[in-house]
Amino acid sequence: MRLTIFWERMADHFGAAYAESFARDHVMSELGGRTVYQALEAGWEAKDVWRAVCAAVDVPADKR
Repeated sequence: MRLTIFWERMADHFGAAYAESFARDHVMSELGGRTVYQALEAGWEAKDVWRAVCAAVDVPADKR
């Protein structure tokens, strides 16, 4: 998954403004105690980060 697609999905689910806040501030156990930004900077694949977000916030199956 390209980062542009990842960010589009984040904005679609959370809204553009909240997606940024969530990615910056929400520490997720699914990401090893990292935020979305920290996981991406640590080298996690965007698809794996998206799957973690989906699991953490119960994204509907049709948007996964």
